[in-house]
Amino acid sequence: MSSFRVLKPVLFISAVFLLAGCASESGAPEAIPEAAAPVASGSLITGEGLPNPAPNETRNWGTLPEGREWGSTAGIDIDPIDGHIWAYERCGAGALSGGRVDCETNTVAPIFKFDRNTGEILANIGADVFVTPHGIHVDDDGNVWVTDFAGNQAGTRGHQVHKFSPDGELLMSLGVAGQPGSEPGQFNQPNDVIVGPDGSIYVSDGHNGQNRPPHPEGSTGRIIKFDAEGNYLTEWGQIGSLHGEFRTPHALEFDDQGRLWVADRGNHRIEIFDQEGNYLESRYAYGRISGIFIHEGMLYAIDSESSPNNHFPWTNGVRIGPLDEDVVTGYIPPHDAESRPYQGAAGEGVAVDADGNVYAAEGPNSLRFAGGAFTKYSVAGQ
Repeated sequence: MSSFRVLKPVLFISAVFLLAGCASESGAPEAIPEAAAPVASGSLITGEGLPNPAPNETRNWGTLPEGREWGSTAGIDIDPIDGHIWAYERCGAGALSGGRVDCETNTVAPIFKFDRNTGEILANIGADVFVTPHGIHVDDDGNVWVTDFAGNQAGTRGHQVHKFSPDGELLMSLGVAGQPGSEPGQFNQPNDVIVGPDGSIYVSDGHNGQNRPPHPEGSTGRIIKFDAEGNYLTEWGQIGSLHGEFRTPHALEFDDQGRLWVADRGNHRIEIFDQEGNYLESRYAYGRISGIFIHEGMLYAIDSESSPNNHFPWTNGVRIGPLDEDVVTGYIPPHDAESRPYQGAAGEGVAVDADGNVYAAEGPNSLRFAGGAFTKYSVAGQ
């Protein structure tokens, strides 16, 4: 038996008691709530012993347009009107054949709408707009929002958020094209975007905050709020580890109470806020999170970055748990990866359809092991 196998149960037990006791003002560990019982039969760190609610894996899911090669991605979402899948790939960047490609040098349309049952392409939009698409969100009217977190060398494209109609018309662009900055109206590596319950727009900004300091001048770790017309309202956060600070706020999601969930990847946690930016609470049971999705009262969080260098011995994969507790009750394991023997390889984006099927958007760490930009995990019987 390897020392790694011996170590995992000890770390799991320590983690459970840490999570149970962190709310005690006296410092004494509190009893683990009865609702946390499912965790006792499995490890939130490795996923061992936890049930997999969507065990049927389909790699390289989705139709590949003729003459194209899937690139990496980080974003996927569900159309709230018809339940189909919106996602993007980075115009071949990171493809298995290699080569440096982005959506400026390869001007194919990066954004796709797929039939959730067949993977057939229903729409393909967004050509000649992006450098490197990153976060994606579909609002209640079916409009598609995508962030562009990199800039081009000429300083004329990137560091923006774009809103498209369902048929691909560009309706709005936020930020200054190709000009990163921390002033109101500017972005510096925007990660994700989401429309709130009242139509306000929220953008998580600052992708490099998880890197070791010193950070380049102007680096950010913040959430920026705009009104429905794109007018700047307010912002909160900076690079740091206190509540309300971020080290790469990588993904955003709203729950049915109107609370904003932020995947604070570099701090290995999720931070929860009200719509004015007031801190409410945190979650620590989900790893180094790249993407989050809420479905029927459950949180799905995908860990694509835990590794021996930054979050050992946590494994990659999708962790699943109830919204009202910091516990994990389900787990979808990562792809096997010879170069990542302890962690495996999982995608960066995650979404769940009406039937409970789970979709992963494969990022740079997982694309070559997944064999395509998207993986579908179907529930038993489908």
